[in-house]
Amino acid sequence: MNPNSLLSMRDLNTEDIYRILDDAQAFSFAYQDWQLPQRTLIANLFFENSTRTHHSFVSAELQLGALISDFSAEASSVKKGESLYDTVRTFESIGYHAVVIRHPQDAYFKELENIKIPVLNAGDGCGNHPTQCLLDLLTMRQEFQCLENLRVLIVGDIDHSRVAHSNREALEMLGSTVRYSGPKQWVSDQKIYMDLDEGIQWADVVMLLRIQRERGASIQMDAGRYLQTYGLTKERYARMKEHAIIMHPAPVNRGVEIDDALVECEKSRIFKQMENGVLVRKAVIKRAFALPFMKGASNERA
Repeated sequence: MNPNSLLSMRDLNTEDIYRILDDAQAFSFAYQDWQLPQRTLIANLFFENSTRTHHSFVSAELQLGALISDFSAEASSVKKGESLYDTVRTFESIGYHAVVIRHPQDAYFKELENIKIPVLNAGDGCGNHPTQCLLDLLTMRQEFQCLENLRVLIVGDIDHSRVAHSNREALEMLGSTVRYSGPKQWVSDQKIYMDLDEGIQWADVVMLLRIQRERGASIQMDAGRYLQTYGLTKERYARMKEHAIIMHPAPVNRGVEIDDALVECEKSRIFKQMENGVLVRKAVIKRAFALPFMKGASNERA
């Protein structure tokens, strides 16, 4: 596997994480003319539906000057029984320089160990979502200036969430504390479970998750009752710390995990996360090709 692939947060140490965040932040205020080498080819292989991740990768790739191919499994030889490995090996063989993959299978990338071009994981099953984690970390660092000693409460469908898993790994590595809340049947690790109303007052960051029905999650209650029992209501919002923020990887089910009126409230950083997604994915693509910024550029840590 190419050493510049990004498959999970376990591929990164703390310095790697900060370098990516530094580069992402640098893309926000400078180096807008920084480009990949001419005729760099990137294929986006999305085997699951996606709006934010898919199209923020596309935006990042286009802004960096890449030529891209948006693969459709429905219109490919996958429908004829082609394996994931053979699909990716085909793109490698016909001249593509990197692939971005989202796939419903946990750790699909274990099948790709012989692939030599960089593989960027855009989400695998219930396992990993490293670029979502990195954009979340960027959003937190912009807010709090550091990623140590933060208290992060992740609420909702934990067991089916690759976002929860990746964020916990990274935040604990960086010296912050993560607690889970929501329906207990979706929280396998009860050691870090916290009552929602207690957690709302404890947290610097309240990160909400939707119910991932496509991964088998189900609960016997309607949206209104779920919101009152496990969601961020206006009443809970009023008890958050003054400096605390709301995050959500999206898509948001308004009126289920969060009151509709809170999606764009003062404490919400949900759409800021989406903005940061393009910056992080630019930085991850830059890392994939092991390229520096142009001569004279400076991207000192904020």
